Amino acid sequence: MKPRIHPVSRPVVFRDRAADVAFLTRSTARSDKTIDWRDGSTYPLIDVEISSASHPFYTGTSRLVDTAGRVERFEHRYGRAGATKG
Repeated sequence: MKPRIHPVSRPVVFRDRAADVAFLTRSTARSDKTIDWRDGSTYPLIDVEISSASHPFYTGTSRLVDTAGRVERFEHRYGRAGATKG
């Protein structure tokens, strides 16, 4: 790595607002907010909307989606699958 061209990496806490979970990791991201962590140190805090703690792919949960309305609109527009016209 070339010296003086890479941003400085430091410990940062990312907090998932949806799951109310926080992760301490290293990042180059900056923040004016801080949080007192479990080890007694203060770290920059970055709030995120979604992380592996709340994303349906990682948690194995699915969200309820109005698929019935979509299916009905599709059938109305294109007809039922397997239906014969004649």
